[in-house]
Amino acid sequence: SIPVLVVDDYQTMIRILRNLLKQIGFKDVDDASDGTAALAKLKEKKYGLVISDWNMEPMTGYELLQHVRADEALNSLPFIMVTAEAKTENVIAAKKAGVNNYIVKPFNAQTLQAKIAAVLGGE
Repeated sequence: SIPVLVVDDYQTMIRILRNLLKQIGFKDVDDASDGTAALAKLKEKKYGLVISDWNMEPMTGYELLQHVRADEALNSLPFIMVTAEAKTENVIAAKKAGVNNYIVKPFNAQTLQAKIAAVLGGE
């Protein structure tokens, strides 16, 4: 099971994501409360996947994605963005910034599993 980093400033959402990830077989799950904390963790440990919320302070998931893609050590890391808003311009911006996939809240384990499989090549 690959290590997954869940980034969200809302503890309840982290708990939901952890539970869903556990249901679909991911045991090694860490979390961070915003982009800045996530970057620190990404430098300490090698993750196989990042699942990040879009709206966070002080560093958003979008900014985190930009940092990850700009970092040579991290730029190939699979990155899934989670958001409550399915605004077309957000989706386009995230795609341009190099997001691998996009999940709109609310979602279930099946949706999460399908998105992860699409990103990781059905591991």
